[in-house]
Amino acid sequence: MRSIWNGAISFGLVTIPIKLVNATESHAVSFRQIHTEDGGRIRYRKVCELEDREVTQAEIGKAYEDADGSMIPITDEDLSQLPIPTARTIEIVAFVPEDRIDPLQMGSAYYLAASGAPAAKPYTLLREALKRSNRVAIAKFALRGRERLGMLRVVGDAIAMHGLLWPDEVRAPEGVAPEGGVTVRDQELDLADALMDTLGEIDLDDLHDEYREAVEEVVAAKAAGERPPEAREEAAPGKVLDLMAALESSVRAARESRDGEETAPPEKAEVRSLPQRKTSSRRAPKETGGKKSTSTAAKKTAAKKAEPKKSTAKSAAPAKKTAAKGTAKKAAGRGTAKEAAKSTGRSTAKKTASRRRSA
Repeated sequence: MRSIWNGAISFGLVTIPIKLVNATESHAVSFRQIHTEDGGRIRYRKVCELEDREVTQAEIGKAYEDADGSMIPITDEDLSQLPIPTARTIEIVAFVPEDRIDPLQMGSAYYLAASGAPAAKPYTLLREALKRSNRVAIAKFALRGRERLGMLRVVGDAIAMHGLLWPDEVRAPEGVAPEGGVTVRDQELDLADALMDTLGEIDLDDLHDEYREAVEEVVAAKAAGERPPEAREEAAPGKVLDLMAALESSVRAARESRDGEETAPPEKAEVRSLPQRKTSSRRAPKETGGKKSTSTAAKKTAAKKAEPKKSTAKSAAPAKKTAAKGTAKKAAGRGTAKEAAKSTGRSTAKKTASRRRSA
């Protein structure tokens, strides 16, 4: 890998010659601007506004624009006289736990390569010291005309350095979070935890840039004179579900996917709050004397009306049995009445006969 900066690490009185190389690279597809009529390249030329002519690179310098718009020329000699001890040195200023570094501060990543055989021993010493202490080194260094903050940590058998923003360059998250008044229920948190546990971890090496691959397919097809692949149809918007339903569907789909079962993709749900029911201002009548309230009675009456009626054949038999029982009861009642009348007449006749004898 080509080095972009040569210098040394200052570790107390220990100096470690190193080379700085980029630890990352971009695989994004880049495009050029062209004239759509004839395909000619569009290029930017550096033109002096005062003379209205193109100038060469040797004629171009740098300047600081003042508040009133005036330009203050700054030369390389002016900058070389600045009292910056980190111009060619990565100066370690502290060792701190890695969790003390806010990820928002982290920027570009570099590898620090030992420069020559004499640097091998102190390089290895610093690497092993960082490993054993479970800490990272905070350092200052100068790159591309400005002093920067960096964090040194161990990656495999190498030392990596992350460029850090200065603390005053990180904005506070004011006005970003939702306003107060949002309540999250325990059931929703439980489902969110279940979804996180079900999705589990993933091997980051399995992730890839699908957009870049699609662009490369289009470029390859155009270069071969073929028709570019058709765009994939976007899925239709799903049904509107509440948050609980969306979480439950997500957990179910994630579990089925984890178990290796083929399942249809879960419906895309638009998360929104469910409308709250309006409560009536009228109060239900109180229950008095063991009687049920009007609303309860109305509900039972409606429920009875809503019950499906049985077939005529089934209802006819119980009706006949009931009618027969009623007739039998009536007949028994009539017979009992006749017998009572007879017994009453007999007792009356006996009483009359006994009175006549006594007279």
